[in-house]
Amino acid sequence: MMRSMFAGVSGLRNHQIRMDVIGNNIANVNTIGFKKSRVTFQEMLNQTMRGASSPQSNRGGTNPQQVGLGVAIAGIDTIHTDGGPQPTGQMTDLAIEGDGFFIVRDGRSEYYTRAGNFNFDAEGNLVNPANGMKVMGWVGDVDRIAENLSSIIITKGQPMAAKSTTQIIYRNNLDADTPDGDTYKVPMKVFDSLGRSHTVNVEFKKEDTTANKWSYSVINPLNPDDPTDAISSGTLIFDSTGALDIDGSTIDSFSFTPDGAAAVEITPDFSAVTQVAQETSIVAHSQDGYPAGSLRTITIDTMGTITGIFTNGINEELAQIALITFDNPGGLLKSGDNLYQNSNNSGEGRIGPPATGGRGIISPGSLEMSNVDLSEEFTQMIITQRGFQANSRIITTSDEMLQELVNIKR
Repeated sequence: MMRSMFAGVSGLRNHQIRMDVIGNNIANVNTIGFKKSRVTFQEMLNQTMRGASSPQSNRGGTNPQQVGLGVAIAGIDTIHTDGGPQPTGQMTDLAIEGDGFFIVRDGRSEYYTRAGNFNFDAEGNLVNPANGMKVMGWVGDVDRIAENLSSIIITKGQPMAAKSTTQIIYRNNLDADTPDGDTYKVPMKVFDSLGRSHTVNVEFKKEDTTANKWSYSVINPLNPDDPTDAISSGTLIFDSTGALDIDGSTIDSFSFTPDGAAAVEITPDFSAVTQVAQETSIVAHSQDGYPAGSLRTITIDTMGTITGIFTNGINEELAQIALITFDNPGGLLKSGDNLYQNSNNSGEGRIGPPATGGRGIISPGSLEMSNVDLSEEFTQMIITQRGFQANSRIITTSDEMLQELVNIKR
C-alpha cells in the first residue's frame, strides 16, 4: 500500500480532532470562566530511505533521504488568558482579574475554577449553586495559610453579641483663655454587657490658668442627675504648646455596674485634646462599645474580604475568599462543570489571599466571560476544513494511482 494513503488518513483523523476542539470552543463561547483550547500538530515518524554520509577526500557528503509517514497531535493546550468581566449586580458573583483560581470542595476532593457564580445555600454555605461545591477561604481572625482553609458559612440574620465599652476617645480643644472655675460638660453614650446604653457625662473645670491645669470628674451614669455623684476624677496638664502632658496629668480608669450586667470598666483617652486660645470644642469622639445586632447584608471587596453590615451599625470582617495559583496552569486536568484538578505537570498550588503572590484581585458583582474569540475560531475552522479536504484528496489521488497500477494487468 502507498505511504501517502496512510499519511492522508492520519491527516483526516487529526484534523477531525482539531475540528472537535474548535467546535467545543465555539459551543462554550458564553460559558462563564471557560478557557479555550488549541491543537498543535507535529510530524510523525519518518522512514529513512538512505542515511547520511560524511564528506570524503574525493567527494562531498550526502544528506539522508526520509519519507514522512503523516501527522500526529503535538498537544491540546488550554489557553489561560483572562476573559472580560461582565457586570451582574449580584454581590456574590465574583470574577478574578489575574492568574488565580477559586478553591472549591465537595467533601472528598478539591477542585479549582474560574467560574465565580456563587451564592449562599440554606445552611449559609457559600457554594456554586450549579454543583453544590463549597467555596474555601478563611473565617474570622485566623492566619491566612492553607492549613486554616475552611468552608465559608454566613447565615442571614446571624447575631452579633453586645460589647461593653472599654474606651472613650476625646478630641479637640479646651480654650486656654477660660477663666478659672468655669466648667464644660461633655456627654457620651456607652454600652454595658447586655447592650443597654448609658450616658457618661465628664465635667471639665479650669483650675489654674498659669499652670495650664484642668480637672475633670466623671458623673455616675446610674445617677446622672446628681452632678456631685462622681465615680472618678483626674487632672489634665498642658505644656506651653497646648499639647497634653501625659506624664504630668492624672488620668484613671473608672467603672460602674448596671443592674444584671457585668461591671463596665472604661479608660478615657485625652491624648488628642489640646489647650490653645481658641473656642472650646472638646467632644467625646468615639467609644468602642455597641448593642446587640443581627446581620443585615454583606459586601465583598477586591481582596475577597466579606464584611458583614449589622443592624447595630457595626461592620465586621467575617471571612476572606482564598485563591490558588500554579506554576503551569496549562497542566491542570479539566474535570467538567468548569472545574480543574491538579496533575503531575501542573505543579503544587500556592494558596493565599487575593492581590498577593500574583493571584490577582477579585471583581465583585461580575462574572468572567469565556476567552473564546469567535473571529479566531471561525478562521481556524476554515483552515482546518481546508486541511481536511486536502488530506482527503491525498487518499483519493493515491487510490487512483493504485487503480492505475491494478489496470496494468489488463
